[in-house]
Amino acid sequence: MLLATAAVICGLVLLVFSADRFVLGASGLAYNLGVSPLMIGLTIVAFGTSAPEIFVSGAAALQNNPNLAIGNAIGSNIANVALVLGLTALVVPMTVHRDIVHQQFPIMFLVMIISLFIFLNDYLSRTEAIVLIVLLMLFIFYTIINERKQAPVVDESVIDFDTPSSLASVLWLLVGLIMLVISSKVLVWGAVDIAKMLGVSDLIIGLTIIAIGTSLPEVATSIASAVKGKPDLAMGNVVGSNIFNLLAVVGTAGVIAPTAINTDVMARDFPVMIAVTVLMVILITPWRDNKILSRIGGGFLLACYLTYLGYLIVQASR
Repeated sequence: MLLATAAVICGLVLLVFSADRFVLGASGLAYNLGVSPLMIGLTIVAFGTSAPEIFVSGAAALQNNPNLAIGNAIGSNIANVALVLGLTALVVPMTVHRDIVHQQFPIMFLVMIISLFIFLNDYLSRTEAIVLIVLLMLFIFYTIINERKQAPVVDESVIDFDTPSSLASVLWLLVGLIMLVISSKVLVWGAVDIAKMLGVSDLIIGLTIIAIGTSLPEVATSIASAVKGKPDLAMGNVVGSNIFNLLAVVGTAGVIAPTAINTDVMARDFPVMIAVTVLMVILITPWRDNKILSRIGGGFLLACYLTYLGYLIVQASR
């Protein structure tokens, strides 16, 4: 148990660090090669913030624990909305741009509905997983085209990092990628070992420990963005990450290992994901011009997450 616990802790720390280094290296290299900050933000950085979930889910699928991968994706989406936005709004009330509400929210709900239909038969086939990956590519393409039309002049302050040299960027890119693979395997091994010793399902481990751990980059990014006066980046980070989780994370796991989906996912976790997302939309008062997620709203979201987490812990202890 001690070794498995150490593996989970070390795996989470290395996972967050390696994701940060991967994004730094990839962004620096793209920037030095003349790729626009817009392209960097919409592709490399967007992938980077979801890299922990993608690599953990891929490792879980390769180690014959695909339900851990699905639990990671669903659990991370719940954590992103209720935990990440809840904590961020408690620190700094968030003003949300209407374009995010009118354009990105509908896409996020559409992705959830498509995922719902795919999950209804309690099985994720390789064909369905490929459909999710294709939808991800279409989402990235649509976002790039839409942003180019609306924002021909890009504010380079959106990308907030000290640009390393091309050589340093390549080194960080390789180091980050290697560490992502290693740390994800260590994390999955430790989490599965703990689950077996405690008699807890890998789905529960994915929904709790792994989901919270792999959401740490979103926590750091969202709070930092809000504190720096860029709440749109915080909200966009969460919305984009949730879309990536359902399309890229679940899609990657399904391509590697088609699997039966635990019935608890559809009976408990998917409805919770939809419920907290709907609650988030209600709390930011979409019917008003001044759209704000207040500290009270953030506290309510956080309370909902803690309640859900407590329910999972009680259910797992039975």
